[in-house]
Amino acid sequence: MARVLAVCTSARKGEKKRPVAAIDCKIDHGIVGDAHAGNWHRQISLLANESVDKMRQKGLTLEAGDFAENILTEGLTLRTLPVGTRLRVGETELEITQIGKECHSDCEIKKKVGVCVMPAEGVFAIVKKEGTIKAGDEIEVLT
Repeated sequence: MARVLAVCTSARKGEKKRPVAAIDCKIDHGIVGDAHAGNWHRQISLLANESVDKMRQKGLTLEAGDFAENILTEGLTLRTLPVGTRLRVGETELEITQIGKECHSDCEIKKKVGVCVMPAEGVFAIVKKEGTIKAGDEIEVLT
């Protein structure tokens, strides 16, 4: 079973996100109170803990939010899901809009070990059904 390990937000772009108890997701907005919220195609970022484990194997101590991900998952290979895939996550439904991203400047992790997983393995989504997401919520692939 795939599930949410942590939900994270930040007040400003360009900083690590911090774990919170729950996130409220709104259509045409994303996560209430998150710096990346807005009516665009990258409202919410998701990263698999299995991807973070690759970086931990390089000797890094990493916590939820260190890659600026909003949702840290377990049990689902996110990077293999095609754009357009819909997920039920907690009370919400999300639609994947982008796999990976171009980084315009090297993050602290890439500077330390020469590679970062978020550009290749992080995914981005929009909110299709509003609701709350919290750690422990189940993730189900709908389409």
